[in-house]
Amino acid sequence: MGDFWVFGYGSLIWRPGFAHVETRRARLHGYRRSLCVRSFVHRGTPDRPGLVLGLDRGGSCVGLAFRIPVELRDEVMSYLRERELTTKVYLERVLKVRLDGGGAVEAVCYTVDRSHRQYAGRLDEMVAAGIVTGSVGRSGPNEDYVLNTLRHLEALGIRDHWLEAVGRLLPARPHSMPAG
Repeated sequence: MGDFWVFGYGSLIWRPGFAHVETRRARLHGYRRSLCVRSFVHRGTPDRPGLVLGLDRGGSCVGLAFRIPVELRDEVMSYLRERELTTKVYLERVLKVRLDGGGAVEAVCYTVDRSHRQYAGRLDEMVAAGIVTGSVGRSGPNEDYVLNTLRHLEALGIRDHWLEAVGRLLPARPHSMPAG
């Protein structure tokens, strides 16, 4: 086994939290970025859940692929499993992603488990924005999470029309989280 890749589509883009030696823009076919996961802790509460991103079936998703050296495999996978699999709403999969500039690699991806109680399903922009607005959890306001993700996607030249539409429906946040 050699180096391996991890695909990021949401907060992993702006806060990967692990060492890597290369970052490439990449596209995952068969899945789309979606605010389809109810957040009861980090961006909401059990009484007022927020929404966080998941990779849901259908379409394609442009994100970042991170190359991790083989000697960090155990450390990075342990970190990712602790971060992504705490409530088991995500399924760890190895899927082919196409790298910008050509080529494809197998990458660790976290897709949403549609049978999990946190799965919110496919929401229209108005419904998603209504859930996000005013939801706050341990990691802060849900609006900040969405807007921070949008800022980073924009900086990378990645368009996500559905998420952008949700972002336009959110109230202005003068004290949003700084980029980074």
